[in-house]
Amino acid sequence: MPNFGYHLARFEGSLSRRLYQLFLRRIVRNRVPVTRSIPLDVFSYSGNTAVPEQAASIRSFLRHAGRPKSFTVVSDGSHSPRNIRLLQQIDPSVHVQSSPPVPSSDLPEKFREYLTTHPTGKQLAVIMSLPVNGPALYLDSDVLFFDAVSDLVDRIAEPNVPALYLADCQFSGDSRLLLDSAEENRPVNTGVLLLFRKIDWSLARERFQMLETAPNFFTNQTLVHLVLHAAGAEPFDPAKYVLRLDDQFVHADRYAGPMLALRHYVNPVRHKFWTSH
Repeated sequence: MPNFGYHLARFEGSLSRRLYQLFLRRIVRNRVPVTRSIPLDVFSYSGNTAVPEQAASIRSFLRHAGRPKSFTVVSDGSHSPRNIRLLQQIDPSVHVQSSPPVPSSDLPEKFREYLTTHPTGKQLAVIMSLPVNGPALYLDSDVLFFDAVSDLVDRIAEPNVPALYLADCQFSGDSRLLLDSAEENRPVNTGVLLLFRKIDWSLARERFQMLETAPNFFTNQTLVHLVLHAAGAEPFDPAKYVLRLDDQFVHADRYAGPMLALRHYVNPVRHKFWTSH
C-alpha cells in the first residue's frame, strides 16, 4: 500500500521550495527583524543550486539566533553574479566569498589536490581554515534554526572544549580511513561545527595518505570525525541539535518546534526543510 503521508510530504516540500525560489527576490527584500547581535563568525559552503536553502538557512539564523559578526557563504565557484547579490542583500552581515581558502603549500601534494579540486575536499578546506578571529560556526546550507538556539550565546561565552559538533545518527564515513571499527563510535556530522580555537589537522593528513583509491563523498566527514575526537571535541545536545532520519517516511516533522535549536535536513529528509517552518 502506498505511503500517502510520505509522498504528500515530498510533494509539499517540492512545491514549497519552488514557490520560495520563485519569490526569493521579494522574500529577501523583506528583511528579517534582528533582536540581538551574537559574537560569532558564521561560515557556510554551498553552490548555486542550493541558493534557496542557503537563503532560508541564513534568515532562520538571523531570526532565532541573532546577527553574527559576519556570515560568510563560501562558494564552490558556481554562484551566478545575480545570486551572489541576492544572498548579500539578505543582511549587512552576509558576504559571499568566491572560492574556498587556498590550502597551505607545505601540505602533501595528494592531500592539497583533494582540498582544491574535490567538491567535499573544498568543504574540508573551509573547515580547516577556521576559526579565523574568535569563535566560528560552520554550517551546511540545509540547516534550519529554531527558538532554542538562543543557548548558543551561552556556549560561546564559556567554551570548555576546543570544538562542539553535531552528533550524527549513524556513522556515515569512509571506512578506508579507519584503523578499526571502534573509531566509528560517537559519529561526527560536519553539517554543524562550532570551533573555538585552531585544531591540529596532522592526523587528517596522515590518514588521507592511507587512501589507495579516489576519495569519496564521506572522506572529508571521516577526517573531521577523527581529528575532532583526537582534539577532545564534544557533541551538541542531540535532543536540541538534531540530525535524525526516523521520521523520513511519515508526513510530520517530529522535531521542529520551540524546544529545538536546529536541525540538519540531510538528503533523505530534505523535503522536511520546506515544511517545518
